[in-house]
Amino acid sequence: MAIITNTINYVDGDTLLEGFFAFDDEIQGQRPAVLISHPWAGRSEFTENKARELAKLGYVGFALDMYGAGKLGQTDAECSALMNPLIADRALLQRRISAALANVRLLPWVNDKKIAAMGFCFGGLCVLDLARIGANVKGVVSFHGNLTPPNNLEHSNISAKVLVLHGHDDPLVPPEQVAAFEHEMTQAGVDWQLHSYGNTVHAFTNPLASDFAAGYKFDENANRRSWQAMENFFVEIFA
Repeated sequence: MAIITNTINYVDGDTLLEGFFAFDDEIQGQRPAVLISHPWAGRSEFTENKARELAKLGYVGFALDMYGAGKLGQTDAECSALMNPLIADRALLQRRISAALANVRLLPWVNDKKIAAMGFCFGGLCVLDLARIGANVKGVVSFHGNLTPPNNLEHSNISAKVLVLHGHDDPLVPPEQVAAFEHEMTQAGVDWQLHSYGNTVHAFTNPLASDFAAGYKFDENANRRSWQAMENFFVEIFA
């Protein structure tokens, strides 16, 4: 196994973006690709490591950039300042992640008929919106993501399969938001799943999250189980 990594520039209008990709150079020919959408801080080592792990599974992992090359929040205030304009303008968010998808399709190692997307926290919202606009992807996976539907679409046009991995006690995604999401998916006729992990709050995949009382805490079991659920999902949709 020889994992190759590099960065690549791409654009959304006038915004220069920088993605990070990883693949196993010992695999011959094209293979499925998985976009990885980052939490609210921006594209960082966290999502880059996910790209490496996906490469070990035989995929092209692509850690996308929703904010712009080099933009990475260091404090809660900085992260909010980066994320909130996209939360407020879901059409912009949808266009931004679509630019990443268009770029991935051009990578020579990618089978452009077999692409999926996964995201964490804010990134979970992003990949769900990618599905909602009818993007031609096999499936999307949200890890402890916001489930709120966009206000710029009258109807979802989802062809992708959807997997949501959710902490049952996540204060950022309360039960009424979960119920509304389940209704949305069912009404749209989507092939969807939602796995809820008990005694688990937000950011359960992030080893640096350490404050259960504040609603942010790494959970080893939920992290392991959710990754396994994701692996099984990709095996199914890429078959």
